[in-house]
Amino acid sequence: MQKIVDNGFKPVDTLEKPGANRPWTIKEKVLLGLSPAEYVQQMVRNPFNWILAVIYAVGVPVLLGRFYYGLGWATHGSYDYPWGLFLGWGLFVMVPLSASGFMMGTTVELFGRKDFKPLERLGLLNGLLGYFFAVLFLEVDLGQPWRLVYPMVVSLGPAAVLFLVAWHVATYLSVQIAELVPAFSEFMGWVKPKKMVKSMVLGLTVAGIILSTLHQGALGALFTYAPGKLHPLWFSGAFQWIHFFCSSIFGGLSMLLVVSTLCKWFLKWRCDDTFLRSLDRITVGISKGCALALITYLVIKITALAHDNEWSLLLTGWGQWYIFEMTVGVVMPLTFYALSVRNNRPGMARFAAFLAVFGIALNRLNTALIAYNWKLYPEIPHWREFTIAIMVYATYIVVYRGVLYRLPILFGWKEDDK
Repeated sequence: MQKIVDNGFKPVDTLEKPGANRPWTIKEKVLLGLSPAEYVQQMVRNPFNWILAVIYAVGVPVLLGRFYYGLGWATHGSYDYPWGLFLGWGLFVMVPLSASGFMMGTTVELFGRKDFKPLERLGLLNGLLGYFFAVLFLEVDLGQPWRLVYPMVVSLGPAAVLFLVAWHVATYLSVQIAELVPAFSEFMGWVKPKKMVKSMVLGLTVAGIILSTLHQGALGALFTYAPGKLHPLWFSGAFQWIHFFCSSIFGGLSMLLVVSTLCKWFLKWRCDDTFLRSLDRITVGISKGCALALITYLVIKITALAHDNEWSLLLTGWGQWYIFEMTVGVVMPLTFYALSVRNNRPGMARFAAFLAVFGIALNRLNTALIAYNWKLYPEIPHWREFTIAIMVYATYIVVYRGVLYRLPILFGWKEDDK
């Protein structure tokens, strides 16, 4: 698309088609103003689409085999290792990286920081798609999508953490969908839905804060069910829930910086001047919040070590791995974030964001997979499990990219809304 735009093509970014005195049709909006033949041509010319085609050619048959032959055909799951990449990556990694929704909603709508508004919708979209695909990963693991509502409304377990997580994630998904209704309404040319959501945006924001806070911590509380299985350096009964919640704050914001950076690199043709001009300033501003969350998380982790008196474990092999995680995933991003704020260096902040996202992913994989059952044998996921996980995550990227192409997330319509 960038080459087409460089040659003079203008993608759909107006409410009415120039020179036609009529609104764009839905088909024209979906095709970005290109003809079907032109759209197919630009898809074929994109090398990333060929990579996706290979991933789907291999992944779809394996995914169908998982549902036909069962979970044991695709994974090494057992009573010792009840979950693998589908939950270790799809749920425990994607959920904290999707916390940008409630963070940006809180910043803009509750605290009135309208200077962060150019990134608000991107943060909401990152949150919505991250949670939605976390649920898809969960369904791939469970294998019976039609029974999703059973633990919520049929086999009730109000005292269970999973009951809390299920209801909060489902409700929070509804809140995030509502928060993105204005963007979809603008795309469709609807007026009333946008006005309705704007009238209740403060309530939606508060609901998002409450729901996200509770289920982020509840994911950590899951590990209190099996305190002997997780290595003590990654487990603290008194602090487990706040580890997960606090890390989700800088994890979600860092993921937003990563996504915005990728949009600047690869989707610049879809970004308007407002987004591009304000991106560096907003990046440095978000870095302040990330630095504060990181220093809070670091203090809590050190406090947990002192509380449980686990200093001697740092001298073991697991301790070296733990120190690596904390150094690369916490201390280094904290340092770079602080320097970027002090010296007004958005490039350094973006580097810190990539490190922080890597640190969150490593922490969750350590907690859910690597340091889980540390006294037993190490479990390496099955190649089919890797294949399915890669394919589902590739679908996440495809949907993410497709929405950014069309909905006014990175750009605003040229004409004023009626």
